[in-house]
Amino acid sequence: MTTRTPATQPLGLGHGDHPLLGRRVVDHAHDDRVGVLRAIAPDVKDNNPGFVLRVPNTPLVAWLALEGGGVEWTTAPDAIEAAE
Repeated sequence: MTTRTPATQPLGLGHGDHPLLGRRVVDHAHDDRVGVLRAIAPDVKDNNPGFVLRVPNTPLVAWLALEGGGVEWTTAPDAIEAAE
């Protein structure tokens, strides 16, 4: 098992850098589901459309999607690791 790595540097607009961005990862918090790490960004629970005036003051979460596309899901950044 590889070491899990948290977000390292801000990328702007609330997003964080992560060494596994764009790669297949295993989500240990969701029954070892495999997906592609799309972003490390705040989890915005309020689905209010419109202009974003500021970055939400919420913890960063990992945004994952299935390889072939589909509905994204979120998980804690420390719950993911590179898929083999």
